[in-house]
Amino acid sequence: MAQRHSDVHMTAIQAALDKGGAAHSPLVASWSRSAHLHGLDPTRKTKAGRMTEAEFAAARQAMGKMLHVATPSLDRLFQAVGGVGCCVVLTNHEGVALERRGARGDDSTFQDWGLWLGTSWSEAAQGTNGIGTALVEERIVTIDRGQHFLAQNTTLACMSAPLFDEFGQLAGVLDVSSARSDLTAGITGLIVQALSEAAQRIEADSFRAAFPAARMVLVPGNARPSAALLAVDGDDLIIGATRAARAALNLPGDIARNPIPA
Repeated sequence: MAQRHSDVHMTAIQAALDKGGAAHSPLVASWSRSAHLHGLDPTRKTKAGRMTEAEFAAARQAMGKMLHVATPSLDRLFQAVGGVGCCVVLTNHEGVALERRGARGDDSTFQDWGLWLGTSWSEAAQGTNGIGTALVEERIVTIDRGQHFLAQNTTLACMSAPLFDEFGQLAGVLDVSSARSDLTAGITGLIVQALSEAAQRIEADSFRAAFPAARMVLVPGNARPSAALLAVDGDDLIIGATRAARAALNLPGDIARNPIPA
């Protein structure tokens, strides 16, 4: 099984290289990064590296504000997906799991797979996977079983959404991973929708918490309305904007230092 899995990946990568190195498929591009940039072997079993207690505490402290405001959204998301054998994970910008929700009956399975607190799921560590690939591509991705680069991860179905902080910078990933082999495309679609909505709530709540005295203004006509927010002060100056708002209005980087008239 591992050899057949490896053949599929390496054949696709070689075909992309034969066409000038441009992988038309984002998935094949991720496989290529896994093999050539990170030097991973899809057939070799690796153990997920885990932070020490001190490293884990420091990482949580660095992301403390978002972790705090994310708690209600993580709880609601798990209530929605936990019954179909899924766990919910929130990572930092390096792909290290800092928060997790899971059913006790599934915990041993996810722990055996390494999808546990303090472990890294970057592409460099685990090859193509939901968390690591969402970090690289900065978009919602679904990596379903055999689409994972490492054969050891092909029992997982992972749906992941990037999270951006109040400065529009990549802050982490919200992930839902399944422990079941009978997950249908219909259920996966519903999970992705719930995941997207939860990620938008976390970003919006984090943004509001960062600008508690400001007036919040929604950017009209945006595809992600709840995530496209502007923070406006008492002088009608824009002092902050979410990632979605920055993209919609083509706003510059450091708005807090250089406020813009609303």
